Amino acid sequence: MHKTSVTRKGQTVVPAALRKRFNIGPNSRLVWSTDGKVIEVTPLPSDPIRALRGSTEKRRLLRALLKRRKEDKALE
Repeated sequence: MHKTSVTRKGQTVVPAALRKRFNIGPNSRLVWSTDGKVIEVTPLPSDPIRALRGSTEKRRLLRALLKRRKEDKALE
């Protein structure tokens, strides 16, 4: 477990161990989402197409792509 503080401006620090593990660096993008009780932070891959490679081995590619687009639209 990692603990950080939030500044008056609402800024916080991603712990170094997590930045290294998830390859988070300058200009990395993070998605913040909540279910009303828990906040989840997810790093966005720099190359989303490459990140999807291999994730649809047992499903049809079009179905997986449409699902991913729906998830992305919900994050906007």
